[in-house]
Amino acid sequence: MRKIIFILVIPITLFFLLGSEVIPDNLYPQEILEKAKNSDIIIIFNSGGWGNTPLEKAEDFGPIIGEIQKTLNEWGYSSIVIPYNRTKDSFSGKMAGAKDFLNSFESSSSALAEEIEFLTEKLPDKKVVIAGLSAGGAFVTKTYEKISEGAKDSILTIAAGTPFWIKSPDSENILKLDNEGKDSLAKGEIKTLFLSLFKSPLKWVSAKISGENLPFSRITNQFVGHTYDWDTAAPEVISFLTRAIAKGEKEDLSSLAEVKIPQP
Repeated sequence: MRKIIFILVIPITLFFLLGSEVIPDNLYPQEILEKAKNSDIIIIFNSGGWGNTPLEKAEDFGPIIGEIQKTLNEWGYSSIVIPYNRTKDSFSGKMAGAKDFLNSFESSSSALAEEIEFLTEKLPDKKVVIAGLSAGGAFVTKTYEKISEGAKDSILTIAAGTPFWIKSPDSENILKLDNEGKDSLAKGEIKTLFLSLFKSPLKWVSAKISGENLPFSRITNQFVGHTYDWDTAAPEVISFLTRAIAKGEKEDLSSLAEVKIPQP
């Protein structure tokens, strides 16, 4: 038995440590330029989990992105959402993605930062919003750190539920959402997290038995307070966008923002 475990573990470990980088499928910057030329704002979206969930299937964060687009449209701004995958949906891709996660997204964030620099250079009149949930929140803040100072004025970052051990910079261009302090993963409530970690595999097994396909991102959403919705996030998001996007542009949007915040 030990020999079998050894034979299985050693190749996987070597692959994890020495395996080549697996590049996820994403639009090239030139393609984004073509798609975004008629939009005021480019929203780059990254999901939770492995960071490769399509926008239409991202039940955890997709609806919030949709409401952000709707709000911007009501303010007179056109926008386009560009999904960005951190991980290729394959075994080798997930191994590379796990390695990148443990390395604080050093590789993937550098790649995205370069693409954003290209966009801001070619489209200086556009705003770019990079938004991510959970691990995606860590990814977008790391990306923002790597963007040059000259380009940062055009970049807005919305990070929801970023794990507590990730240290992100304080900036007026970064919004950190923690579900009004209720997100146990973002706040680092260790006891609650351990209890959630114990329950999550049981829920996953139960879902499999009942025939439900429970994706990895839904497992992390089992953490107390780690599920986000627009009604809760709207006041902070709208206030952030009003301040960051309206800066001397078009009109004062404060009165519009007051109208659009959902009432409890």
